[in-house]
Amino acid sequence: MWTMTELARLAEISGGKSVGGATITEVTSDSRAVPAGALFAAVPGLHVHGATFAQGAVASGAVAIATDAEGEQIITEQMSTVPPLLVVPDIAARLGEIAAEVYGNPAQSLTSFAITGTNGKTTTAFMLDDILNKVGRTTGLIGTVAVRLAGSEIPAALTTPMPSDLQRVLADLVSRGGTDLVMEASSHALAQGRTDPVCFSVAGFTNLTQDHLDFHHTLENYFEAKASLFTPMRCEKAVICTDDEWGLRLWHLSRTTLRPENVYALALTSPLPDGAQGWDLAEIEERPEATAIDLVSHAGQHLRFSTSLPGKFNVANAALAATMAVVGGVSAAELPEAVDPKVPGRMESISSRPRVIVDFAHNTDALAKAITALRPTTRGRLIVVTGSAGERDKGKRPAMGATVGRLADVGIITDDDPHDEDPGVIRAGVLSGAKGHSAQIEEIADRRLAIREAILRAHPDDTILLAGRGHETIQEVAGQKIELDDRVEARRALAERDVDPEEKTA
Repeated sequence: MWTMTELARLAEISGGKSVGGATITEVTSDSRAVPAGALFAAVPGLHVHGATFAQGAVASGAVAIATDAEGEQIITEQMSTVPPLLVVPDIAARLGEIAAEVYGNPAQSLTSFAITGTNGKTTTAFMLDDILNKVGRTTGLIGTVAVRLAGSEIPAALTTPMPSDLQRVLADLVSRGGTDLVMEASSHALAQGRTDPVCFSVAGFTNLTQDHLDFHHTLENYFEAKASLFTPMRCEKAVICTDDEWGLRLWHLSRTTLRPENVYALALTSPLPDGAQGWDLAEIEERPEATAIDLVSHAGQHLRFSTSLPGKFNVANAALAATMAVVGGVSAAELPEAVDPKVPGRMESISSRPRVIVDFAHNTDALAKAITALRPTTRGRLIVVTGSAGERDKGKRPAMGATVGRLADVGIITDDDPHDEDPGVIRAGVLSGAKGHSAQIEEIADRRLAIREAILRAHPDDTILLAGRGHETIQEVAGQKIELDDRVEARRALAERDVDPEEKTA
C-alpha cells in the first residue's frame, strides 16, 4: 500500500541529517506496535525521552530511528549497534511532514474539512460527514468518537491522532477510494502541530468557552491555539460562527491571515458583521419531529434543511456543517433535506418514559445548553447526573455545579473520570457551586449507583440527563481503567425498573 522512501530523502525535506541508510515504508511513534520497515519516531516525552525505547523498537522491526540530538546521544550510549538515524532538531514538529512524505502526501488527494471550537466539534463533524455521504462522496471521519474510513469504523483514542498515525490513516482512506476528509481539530492537537502539514480545504469554528485551562492556562492562549488553524499553512477557506465575541474576533483576524474572500461568517443569533460574506438565519421552524432551518447568504442564496437533533446548539452545528459543505463545493441544490446523523453520546436518547438522554456535556456552557434544550419538552422534573474530570481545569467545577443548581430540578453529583485525583475533592468542588440554588442536590459517589438511583426514582414524565461522559466506555480511577458506559448503565436500570419496551427508544 505504502511507498518506499530513503532515509536521506527524509533528512532533505526535514532539515535534518541521516546517519546510515535505510528504506522506509512506515512511520510510528509507538514502540509497542512497530511494523516491519518502519521508522520509529523517538520524540521527547513529558517524563521520558522516546529514545529510551529505541532498542525495543529495533528488535520489533524498526529499520531506522528518527530523533533529535538528545535522542541521538541516548541511543549511542544505550545501544551497542547504532541503527540508521534521522536526526532532526525539532523532531516532534517535523514528524507530520516526515510521515506525509513516507505515505505519499495523501491529504493532497482529498477535499478536507477541519472543525475546531470548545463545543459542537463532534456533532458538526458527524453532520458534515452525513451531508457529504448523501451527495455521493466517499469520506473519512476522524474525531473524538471514532475514526471511520469509507464506512469502516475504528475506535479512536484521541480527538486528533498523532502526526504519524494521522498520515497513515489518510493514506488508508485514499487507498479505499476516499474523496473527502472530515476531522475534528482539538486545541491540544493544534498547539502541538499534530495536523501538520495538512492544509485543510475548509476550516470551521463553532464557539469558544472556558475549558482545557489546565493545558492552556488562559483563555487567550486557548483562543490562540484555535486561531492557529485559520492560517495559510493550515487552511484555505474558513467558515466562522460569529455569535460569540471570540468568533467575531476570529473572523476579523482570519480576514488578515487568509484571503478575505475566502473567509465566511455564520451568524444565527446576531447580524452578519459589516462587510461579511456568509449566512445568517432567515427562518427557523420547530416541528414535532425536527427543526426546519432556512439560512440566507449575503448574496440572497437560501440553504434549507432540517435536523431532528434537539436544542438550539444543534441548529448551530447543522448550520455550520451545511455552510462548510457549500464552501467546500456542495451546491445549494444538492444539500440534503435532513441532516440527521446518529452521534454516539451526543444528546443520545435511551428511553422516552422516563426520558433518558446521554450527552458529553463536560463544561459549563455545554451543560447549560443541554439542560436548556431539554426543558421545553420535559413535562415532569429535569434530573441531571453529572460530575467533573480529575486533573483538569478545576476552576470550572463550581460553575458546572451552579449550572445544575440553577437549571435542573434535581441534581445528582457523582464521579466522572477522577484519574489520580481524590474523587471526593472533585465532587466537593462541584457541590460548592450547586448548593444554594433552586434544585434539590444530592451526592452519590459511585456513578453506576447514581445513574441507577436517578432512573429508579424518576416518574414517567421526568427527563434524566446523564452528562459528562457521552460515548466514553472507560472510567479512569487511581491508575485503573474500569469499564463504564452511561448508556449501558441506563439500560440496565431501565430493565430493573421494568420499563415497557414500547416506551424505549433505544
